[in-house]
Amino acid sequence: MFADRAEAGRKLADRLTDMAIAKPVVFALPRGGVPVAAEIAAALDAPLDLILVRKIGVPGHEELAAGAVAEGTAPVFNAGVLAEIAMRKEDFAGRVAELRREIAGRRRRYLGDRPVAGLTGATAIVVDDGIATGATLRAALAALRERSPARIVLAVPVAPREARADFEGTADEIVILEEPASFYAVGAHYRAFPQTSDEEVIAALAAGRAPEP
Repeated sequence: MFADRAEAGRKLADRLTDMAIAKPVVFALPRGGVPVAAEIAAALDAPLDLILVRKIGVPGHEELAAGAVAEGTAPVFNAGVLAEIAMRKEDFAGRVAELRREIAGRRRRYLGDRPVAGLTGATAIVVDDGIATGATLRAALAALRERSPARIVLAVPVAPREARADFEGTADEIVILEEPASFYAVGAHYRAFPQTSDEEVIAALAAGRAPEP
């Protein structure tokens, strides 16, 4: 169990430092991934950026992810969930358009005129505070792959044991500190797991290194 997201980030940073990663750029999934990623970026002396993703919830059951959409790429859907609810990707077109507007608003709020990271020859390190369904992470990884970094490393403190196999091929390397056989929720693996505020996200970005375009 981790004390909080910052401690989880420091422990991940220790593991990543040992990997001697070339030209790292750290991407956090806001909001919960930001305190974790900030510790990694500081330890690696790497730029800190965001990869903005929104879950596509099932109508009437928004906590259930039918898929996710990241900025700049096509949405990623969970085929099993679509089959279970008897819906098609096309049925979510209106919701996807709304989420893209939300993502654009978040970019303005969190990043302002901060440059979009250039990834030529870089290693993109994608960080969240844990993996639950994995829908948002899959969309984030797909969006980053389209930007052609040299490598993608997925780094999270905790995930279900089956997550590593589920993400094979979506990242070039996967770093997970804890992979419990019995997994209930990400927050159950932290002693303190408060919601991360917009103000904390903005402060972490201001304190971190801005990426180069």
